[in-house]
Amino acid sequence: MKAIRIHEYGGPEKLREEDVPEPRAESGQVLVRVHAASVNPIDYKLASGVMRQIMPLEFPWIPGGDFSGVVEAVGAGVTGFKKGDAVYGDTPGGGAYTQLLATPASVVAPKPGKLNHVEAASAPLAGQTAWQALFDHGRLERGLTVLIHGGSGGVGAFAVQLAHWKGAKVLATGSAANADFLRSLGADMTIDYKAKPFESIAKNVDLVIDLIGGETQRRSFGVLKPGGALIATAQPPSEEEAARHKVRATMMRMEASAKNLSELGKLLDAGTIKPIISKRYPLGQARAAWADILSGHTRGKIVLEVAT
Repeated sequence: MKAIRIHEYGGPEKLREEDVPEPRAESGQVLVRVHAASVNPIDYKLASGVMRQIMPLEFPWIPGGDFSGVVEAVGAGVTGFKKGDAVYGDTPGGGAYTQLLATPASVVAPKPGKLNHVEAASAPLAGQTAWQALFDHGRLERGLTVLIHGGSGGVGAFAVQLAHWKGAKVLATGSAANADFLRSLGADMTIDYKAKPFESIAKNVDLVIDLIGGETQRRSFGVLKPGGALIATAQPPSEEEAARHKVRATMMRMEASAKNLSELGKLLDAGTIKPIISKRYPLGQARAAWADILSGHTRGKIVLEVAT
C-alpha cells in the first residue's frame, strides 16, 4: 500500500510517498481503508522535532491524526463495527497518511451520513479539540462571553460554531478579510488583530480559547473577569499571570473519544455545525499541503484525498 513517511526529523522536504506493508487489525482495533486524512499543525510540529522531548517519534513515521474511510476488518473483541461501515476518527500517535490504517476502535465512530469523506476527515481532531476546550476545560455555558483567538483556522472555526450553538456571546480574532466568514459561523463580534489591540475591544470575558500562544496569550489575561478561564492549545500558560489576574489557566491536549465523535456527528448531520475545507490535495502532494498550512493563513482545514 501507499503511505507518506518520514525517516528523520525535518520539514515538508522529509515527506516521502512509499510502498509499505499492509497492517492487520489486532485485538481491539479496526482496519480502515482511508479515503481522506486531514492536515493539522501537530503533524509538522511532531515531524520537525520541536516536541521530541514530550512526544518522540519512532522512524519511519507516518503522519496524520484524523481520517475518514471504510472498515476493511475488525480485530478480536471489537463490537459495533463490521466490514463496509463508513467511519471517521482520530488515530493516536499518527498514521493516517496511508491507504490502510489499523487503529483502536475506541477512537472511531460512524461517519456522519450527510458528509462526504473529505468533509468528515476534517472534523475529528479540530472538532474534538474545540469541544473539549470550550465545554470540558472551559465550562462554557449559555450567556457567557468567550474570546476565540484564531477563529478562522481549523480548530477556531469549529470553536466559533460550537460556542454559538451553546448560546454564548462569541468574540473572535482574525484578519479583516475573514470578518464576514467569522460572522457567518456565528461570531457576534470580530476583532481585526492587525488594526487594533484585541484588549482594547474585548473586556470582562468569561473564557479565552487561545490557539495562538506567545504575546497573544500573555495579553489575554487582562481581558478576563476574575474567576474566568484561559484554555490554551499551543503553549502552556503562565501560572503566575493566572494567579495575578485571579483566573484559571490550563494547557489542554485533546483526548480522542468515540463518544465525543458521536456528539459532533449529530451536530454535523443536523447542519448545526459544518466543516470548512480550504483546499484538497492528493496523498502524493502532502509536501504541498504542508507548505500551504505552514503559511499560517489557511481558512478551515486542508485535507488529503487518499481514495475516491
